[in-house]
Amino acid sequence: MADFVTPGSHLLLDFWGAKNIQNKEVIEKAMREAAKACNAKVLGVTLHEFGEGAGITGVAVLAESHISIHTWPEISYVALDVFMCGKCDPQNAIPVFEKYFEPTKSSFSLHKRGAS
Repeated sequence: MADFVTPGSHLLLDFWGAKNIQNKEVIEKAMREAAKACNAKVLGVTLHEFGEGAGITGVAVLAESHISIHTWPEISYVALDVFMCGKCDPQNAIPVFEKYFEPTKSSFSLHKRGAS
């Protein structure tokens, strides 16, 4: 029997003390660059701004799954999900997001999806 390969890997990132989290253009650029670093193909990016002083939420839909972001500027916090399948490695997104958001503190966890 062949070894079972999980359908995907799901990286959860938490950033505190983050910068640029109210800048829609920077967020989109970071998401596109992170996808490229992971060898993923971006199919589209949708971002929603909640107004002056409020956060941004959005998703980059990938051929290999997605990257999502939710920002809380009032506490300088960002939550990112990077879910990818195939030969893409979501961990390659970490340095890209660190470059754009410059967190003072961060944590991440990687989960294999589809394993029983």
